[in-house]
Amino acid sequence: VQLQACGGGSVQVGGSLGLSCAASGRTFRNYVMAWFRQAPGKEREFVAGISGGGGSTDYDDSAKGRFTISRDNAKNTVYLQMHSLRPEDTAVYYCAADRFLRGTRGSPSEFGHWGQGTLVTVSS
Repeated sequence: VQLQACGGGSVQVGGSLGLSCAASGRTFRNYVMAWFRQAPGKEREFVAGISGGGGSTDYDDSAKGRFTISRDNAKNTVYLQMHSLRPEDTAVYYCAADRFLRGTRGSPSEFGHWGQGTLVTVSS
């Protein structure tokens, strides 16, 4: 599966932003999808994950209550809606997919497919 993320941009503290990631292929629903982010000088970190059918989600503590991951299997697209954004949310956001991951959370090495990344900048 090939992934194409978009929707990044600049937003002020407390604002909202939505990301989307379109996938190619006819077996999208077989893949666990996730969003990761990587800030300058830091390691790539898990943000949110969602099961193939969309019925199970998981979030990093930093994202709980502020971010929502969802997917539309008819459109082969996964979304990340972000609210109450903070300066520390500034990062390049990546969508990732894996067909064999157990659960909806994993390390970057457990995901076999990656989008190109989209930059989110939160300024005060």
